[in-house]
Amino acid sequence: MTKTRVSLAVVKRLPKYYRYLGMIEEKGIIRVSSQELSAITGLTASQIRQDLNHFGGFGQQGYGYNVEELRSEIEKIIGINKSYKAIILGCGNIGKAIMNYKGFKSSGFNIVDVFDHGDKVGNKIFDYEIKDVDKLDEYLAENKPEIAIIAIPTEQAQKVCDRLVEGGIKGIWNFASVDLKLPKNVVLENVHLDESLYTLTYYMNNLFDYPGTKN
Repeated sequence: MTKTRVSLAVVKRLPKYYRYLGMIEEKGIIRVSSQELSAITGLTASQIRQDLNHFGGFGQQGYGYNVEELRSEIEKIIGINKSYKAIILGCGNIGKAIMNYKGFKSSGFNIVDVFDHGDKVGNKIFDYEIKDVDKLDEYLAENKPEIAIIAIPTEQAQKVCDRLVEGGIKGIWNFASVDLKLPKNVVLENVHLDESLYTLTYYMNNLFDYPGTKN
């Protein structure tokens, strides 16, 4: 049986479903219908059913979805039912913000070490002693983290990225303002803060196009 490729739009909505189901579960709600999820998420009930049907039939006619079971299934689909070792490259403002964010650990993402260069090496920030990026290759060989978070200047990003790929990194979360070149077996997720802000200002000036707005 040929597997159908799941679209980026569907993948981007899965964390939203996971988050809202967590909020529902905290209220002690046991089951929820697609119509009720629609009212909470702002997506149509039909869209929700279509999205979830990509991964199997989780609901029952006339019953809806078991909140705990559906959240558990989405957790497995996203892949956060297991833990990941992650490293940060760069301890500037973005790197520090990521280091200090407490939510990653509860989702299975363990920031194990942080790298930089020069006089930053050896300093302690929060609970992390900054390691020398010049020794990154040896570190990757010995420790085998799965994820690297790039928060370094643009001009250095591709070179560091190449070393990460060579060292066996499986996924890169990129905050540098550059489109990195990666082999297809390494997953890249870019976070361009200016693009997100430009999306905000576009919708502020074009409310007709804003998702969920009644035309």
